[in-house]
Amino acid sequence: MHRNQPSTTLPFSVVRLWLALLLTLAAMLIAPIARAGTCSQAASQGSAPATWQTYCWIDFTDYSDATARSAAGQNFSISLTDGSILSFNVKTSGPATTAIIAPSWTGAAVGNSAFLGIPGKPVLYQTAGGLTTPSTITFSQILITPAPGASAVTAYAFVAADAESTDNSESLSFTTNGSGWALLDSVPAISGSSMPTQSGIGTATFTEGGGGVTGNTGAYIVGSNSPTTVTTVLTGSGLQGAMFAVRFASLRLNKQIAGGGRVDPADQFKFDVKATGNAALLATGTSTGTSNGPFTAAAVSLASGIPLTITESMATGSVSALSAYQSKLSCINSVSGSTTPLPTNVLTTSYNFGTLQFGDAIQCTYTNTPFPHLRLSKALGAGGRQADTDQFKMDVKLGATTIATTTTTGIGSTLGAATTPAIRVNSGTTYAFAEVAAGTTNLLQYDATMICANSFTASTTVLPSLAGGSVTPQLGDVISCTITNTRIAPGALTLLKSSSILSDPMNGTTNPKAIPGAILAYSLLVSNTGASRTSSNTVFLLDSLPSSIAVGTASAFALIQGTPSSTLTFNAATDLRFSNQAVAPVSFAACSAAPHNYTPVSAYDANVRFVCLNPKGRIAASTGTPPNFTITFQAQVK
Repeated sequence: MHRNQPSTTLPFSVVRLWLALLLTLAAMLIAPIARAGTCSQAASQGSAPATWQTYCWIDFTDYSDATARSAAGQNFSISLTDGSILSFNVKTSGPATTAIIAPSWTGAAVGNSAFLGIPGKPVLYQTAGGLTTPSTITFSQILITPAPGASAVTAYAFVAADAESTDNSESLSFTTNGSGWALLDSVPAISGSSMPTQSGIGTATFTEGGGGVTGNTGAYIVGSNSPTTVTTVLTGSGLQGAMFAVRFASLRLNKQIAGGGRVDPADQFKFDVKATGNAALLATGTSTGTSNGPFTAAAVSLASGIPLTITESMATGSVSALSAYQSKLSCINSVSGSTTPLPTNVLTTSYNFGTLQFGDAIQCTYTNTPFPHLRLSKALGAGGRQADTDQFKMDVKLGATTIATTTTTGIGSTLGAATTPAIRVNSGTTYAFAEVAAGTTNLLQYDATMICANSFTASTTVLPSLAGGSVTPQLGDVISCTITNTRIAPGALTLLKSSSILSDPMNGTTNPKAIPGAILAYSLLVSNTGASRTSSNTVFLLDSLPSSIAVGTASAFALIQGTPSSTLTFNAATDLRFSNQAVAPVSFAACSAAPHNYTPVSAYDANVRFVCLNPKGRIAASTGTPPNFTITFQAQVK
């Protein structure tokens, strides 16, 4: 009896899966893994040029000489600060090299004299000295891949530097298939002034040599735009090393507020650097607080030739629109010789910078100056309102046209809606500040003063000092005026009436008697004994005549000032009225209207029942001796 043996044949699907896994593994073994890395700026400048922060030195910490000597070489992928990726392949031959920190030794120029504190291991360095065979390092497949959504990178700058002290018979060369090498910097030696010999600036191969000089020498830094292959040959009688960087163009955007500062205290500004192609935000800044700046710069460093646009807008929470300000852009470049066009005092809120040149170190400033703005406020003095219903309409006027207004609310000393909106106005045009009584309010019952302030402290604009004044503003002025109304407390008036006999029909002026037909001289002495002056035009005297006395066209009413003077004025044509009614009028206005307003028809008219007097002005407050006045007139005994 035979047993069936298990089959050793695998199903086709399993075979296919194993083949796929083997192919993947083989591909991984054949293709070198790209080492992720970074590049960094030096920590401080030293004697480096002003553009020292535009160099991003590549960190070779993950460099493997064994991998770089393989047929495939070693791949690197370097994350750059603008979101793009620098990738390249490194192959080496000749004497071994390794990655070390900078400076490579105490006599090296780079790292000791200039570009101090470069992070990581940026130097590719020979591991043994006394060699006659050079070390060759080749960077190939150099490529910058843009950040997601950004336009393709067509330009970049690759930098090579002497990381040693090239002397005696030592030499160093860099060959590029990009633009000819440009000399970016000559780093001085740590002591003395010796520099290596050099040749090839502007060509594909730059070479420096010791030239027989013994001791510490300086170093050269060169750059080539958009190469895909760079080959370095290191010849060291002692040791030789090189370091590499991507060169940036940098742009820093600042904010300055000029003139009167903010139109509204809540206003803040946002300023951005964006990629023109996809509007990606590369750097941003926002003003804060109440100062005029300058504010922390929005900064961006570009290793790839990405076109830039700089913009500004109002930050969230602002009250004013950006149109309330004049926006002016100016830029400077700390790099001399650059042909990058720069805006100077350009009136704009958005500027397309295009592509910067590598090495540009540009500082731009948006300056925001308020267009002239005016606002008018109401305040109440001690005591608040005369009446709880009193309200005030505040107007900013251009001629007869009201361009900003508010009407107050509230009662007593509480004010609501007390300030007009800040209104943008034109430079060189005159505007007036005015108030109007709202409802039954009588402005004559208030003292009004106006104080104006301009937050543009250096302005030459003359501010008004009286209520109802006008102003002619200029650019930068943010003018706020406040009209304060202080209610006029009523004075404490006293009245003393006296009379004397001037004549009678029988005795004439000699010892006259108060008999029918006699002429009497009346005096009404009015004094203000209070600590407050009276309201304007509010003194009202009502003399109720006895039934035995008559006044008329011959009464000759007059006002005589006392000491101190009352300062009131009196005009009989406008300030004197008569009534023939049995009931007294309640005010001078009532006395001036029907049925009270009566005109005497004789020298002493027996029909006159009441005399109404309303002298104009205000009686001053008493300071010890009451200001006073006397009304005199003549009457006849019936």
